[in-house]
Amino acid sequence: MQVPSKLAGWENGRASAEGLSFSAPGGPQLSGYLVRPSFSAASGAGRHGVVLVHGFPEPGHETGSPSYGYPQLATRLAAETGSMVLTFDLRGTGESAGDFSLTGWQADLASATGALREIPGVEKIWLVGFAAGATLAICAAGDDTALAGVAAFAPPAEFAERASDPRKLLAEARSMGVIHARDFPEDPSAWARELREIEPLRLVAQIPPRPLLIVHGANDDVVPMTAARELADAANSTAELRILPAAGHMLLHDPRAIALLLGWFDRHLGGAG
Repeated sequence: MQVPSKLAGWENGRASAEGLSFSAPGGPQLSGYLVRPSFSAASGAGRHGVVLVHGFPEPGHETGSPSYGYPQLATRLAAETGSMVLTFDLRGTGESAGDFSLTGWQADLASATGALREIPGVEKIWLVGFAAGATLAICAAGDDTALAGVAAFAPPAEFAERASDPRKLLAEARSMGVIHARDFPEDPSAWARELREIEPLRLVAQIPPRPLLIVHGANDDVVPMTAARELADAANSTAELRILPAAGHMLLHDPRAIALLLGWFDRHLGGAG
């Protein structure tokens, strides 16, 4: 993961950071960034783990690279909640190898949660996702009842529209820099079909009674606000839905969204931090 030099391999009184490499079975090598809280074990610090999941690369950033804001958010979460926090580049992005596919990204997220579970002392894993990563987090928690809860920021309720034109989708993925190999995918139609087969609205219903936070910007021009409402309704209206006035799609950079996330963790981590 491309990490600003002032954050790479550092330690202070509240947290320490290090690079972490791992991979899904049979998958490419992934680049991650792990932040450990530096509180004493008596405080309960480190009992909780958090995986931060990015979406497609943001416009204006280096091609194929997620926003640099994720390592900074991981650092803040570890320092303020006392959790182990892992963020990483999904295959095809940043410094991770491989090429984008939705099932590949799902496998990468499962591998990240597995890597965090292997750290001694971590008892519960929480997921925090943004944009497409938020939807992946919702689906992962729907499939894995061992995950403690999910915070989803600007999540799409489906990806089917993107899959309607496989050639166009493939061209877009190449222009984003998330597909590198000239002969990938072998079957573009099957590759695109993965986006139609994911079922966030079904899987989100499997999350309650575990905590679920959904945050959306009122002025999001990428994912319609109706997506957040559909997901909240599909969760039997047990989700904590928050609409931020005048906010756009890039909630990672909205202080109000991060304040909601920290408040949500403060209520649900049981005093771990």
